Amino acid sequence: MTARSRSGRPAGNRRAGGFPAPGTSSRALIGAALGLALLALPATAASAASAATTKDAKTVAFTQSSFGPPPVAKVAPTTLEKHGDVRVDNYFWMRDPDYPTVDDEAILAQLKAENAYIDQVLGGEETGLRKSLFDEMLARIKQDDTGVPYREGDWEYQSRFETGKQYPIFVRRPWGKTDAPFTTILDVNELAGRTGYTRIGAFAPSPDGRYLAFAEDDDGSIRFTVRIKDLETGKYLPDLTETSSASLAWSADGKSLFYNLQDDNIRPKKILRHTMGAAPGNDVVVHEEPDGPWTVGIGRTLSGELLVIYSDNNATNEVRLLPADKPEAKPSLFVERKPFVETYVTNQGDTLWIRTNDTHRNFRLVKAPVADPRKENWVEVIPGDDHVYLTDVIAFKDWLVIFDKLDGQDRVRVRDAQGNEHTVAFPDAAFTVGAGANEHYETGTLRLSYQSLVTPPTTYDYDMKARTLTVRKVQEIPSGYDASLYTSERLLAPARDGRTMIPVSIVYRKDRPTDGSAPLHVYGYGSYGYGTDPTFSPSRLSLLDRGFAFAILHVRGGDDLGRGWYEDGKLEHKVNTFTDFIDATQFLVKKGYARAGNVSMSGGSAGGLLVGAVMNMAPEGLYGAAVAHVPFVDVVTTMLDDTLPLTAGEYDEWGNPNEKDAYFRMKAYSPYDNVTARAYPHTLITAGIADSQVTYWEPAKWAALLRARKTDDNVLLSYTNLGAGHGGASGRFDKLKEVALSTAFLLRAHGVQ
Repeated sequence: MTARSRSGRPAGNRRAGGFPAPGTSSRALIGAALGLALLALPATAASAASAATTKDAKTVAFTQSSFGPPPVAKVAPTTLEKHGDVRVDNYFWMRDPDYPTVDDEAILAQLKAENAYIDQVLGGEETGLRKSLFDEMLARIKQDDTGVPYREGDWEYQSRFETGKQYPIFVRRPWGKTDAPFTTILDVNELAGRTGYTRIGAFAPSPDGRYLAFAEDDDGSIRFTVRIKDLETGKYLPDLTETSSASLAWSADGKSLFYNLQDDNIRPKKILRHTMGAAPGNDVVVHEEPDGPWTVGIGRTLSGELLVIYSDNNATNEVRLLPADKPEAKPSLFVERKPFVETYVTNQGDTLWIRTNDTHRNFRLVKAPVADPRKENWVEVIPGDDHVYLTDVIAFKDWLVIFDKLDGQDRVRVRDAQGNEHTVAFPDAAFTVGAGANEHYETGTLRLSYQSLVTPPTTYDYDMKARTLTVRKVQEIPSGYDASLYTSERLLAPARDGRTMIPVSIVYRKDRPTDGSAPLHVYGYGSYGYGTDPTFSPSRLSLLDRGFAFAILHVRGGDDLGRGWYEDGKLEHKVNTFTDFIDATQFLVKKGYARAGNVSMSGGSAGGLLVGAVMNMAPEGLYGAAVAHVPFVDVVTTMLDDTLPLTAGEYDEWGNPNEKDAYFRMKAYSPYDNVTARAYPHTLITAGIADSQVTYWEPAKWAALLRARKTDDNVLLSYTNLGAGHGGASGRFDKLKEVALSTAFLLRAHGVQ
């Protein structure tokens, strides 16, 4: 449940696989999800003839001039100079000098005016098109939903949703006591009642089941409070800190809890040990990261025998080990830092399993004895391969599970104690599969999460000995879903270099017009080596059932085709991300999926950078609409400000603009620095006031500059959530309202009723 940094490729954590992940907050993880979250909440096929528009929306042309003058931000030029280059920022004033407090009346007035203008153009969220879409999407959510129970220790845990409630309820009962009732251990709805926002970033029962430690973010800033609940008494113990990054691990006896502590720049820099019963002020610093941009996180291996401390700096890490039964011991350095080398470790009894890219960029798997894991004792088990990208490993007592991608397609491989291996067979030709809740070490059953563009999320239990899959749950869509109405394809689009082929995943209704007259929506991310899986989205059906095709463009900068795909879309190769996106879009137009101008695009966070760069670079008229969620668009200014949480740790992703060559390279694609007097597509920009990953002023400034310079009459809207951060609203219904807003904008922009 712990996210990595804005820059991190999720390396797996104890709840997602075998290797604990560092505990930094995420622009990458949240941002990559945000673009897809445009249409990615639980839910049905709505009728294409749905009466989703108001009378006014049907009669008023969707042009800026149709809705009266939009908010105009004041111009207050600020001169910025670096390497002899002078930039003038007319909207620098939008950054509140007291940030993270935002109380400047002029700034708040501008943000509120933009929000009000959205209601003027699209109607309020409780009326017309937005309300109709919300109701349509809400009908796809099974409100009284339950997760599949899983075993951890001597308990069986489950998450539940109740009708009308926004947040999950966590329950448990003794393992094997199927006649015993589940009891509630944490009701997140009660937590959210204090502030209206809450996100649980880590959920860690103690090994003996006595305590529940969890990390709570109550405003969207990704500053987590570490809280402990005594599950015997139901009482909360004193909070440990309000500045953690949701990285928690228990000692073997459950008497010590390890967590990380952020500095003033929201960078987790220390690992602390709390002894149960002691005052939090007496917690001991176990490890401190002295290097400014580096961050630290901690996890425990599935066996429960090892604690693993990761120091992390984007594409480089360092690993320390600590026996879980010796919590007061000093962590030992296992793998020291080496630029662009990442290593992740778990154990299986006396054997360490090590996934590392030290000799091959797609990672290899080696093993070593726990007693003497020096590198000279490493034995290679799976060598690196240009076609096989090793992504995760889970070590059970008698089984080893390897997750990888073969030429971009997910695979699950299972090894027994003798080294015999087989690959799990799945029913579809193209799919996404990953580890589910695997919290019990001594088991022969593997929990898997499975889906595709047309297959709803499915939970499987796989019997590793019998080699059989058992369906435990398929996401239910109460208002109905008929998979036979839809089809998906995997295409390859040529890049402009004449050599590279860009994967494209596309889904649409089978009865969609084939003459290019129907709209096409394309999504991309392409940063931090974070690939975009072709996943199912019930909310996306609101577009598909109105004739849209939806395509994921797997551009360089992600790891969709392995580590090399990532490396070819970062630093001096970053422009490949943007040109790939344009080239793949033009390929789809050429193939007749849509006509130029009838294509919309979206992306979130670093994917918002992609959208912004493409808006500046693409031929005019190719895209008719764009949605940029919490977009990272003021690249140069942000990366020159090392007081921001993520800047210094991301120089090896974007470059360091303090270096002249990097500065001018980044300036050449920075969306904010390249807004010109030209026509731009209809544009919706979103932000979060408490966002520490992409600060609110980046999208706000960009919207103001676009509005001042664009030469068209297209609609430009800017929405700032004044009660949330990088991930938007936290409640499932509140988030659905944001999805309905984006969908309403796309329908109006495409002229779809």
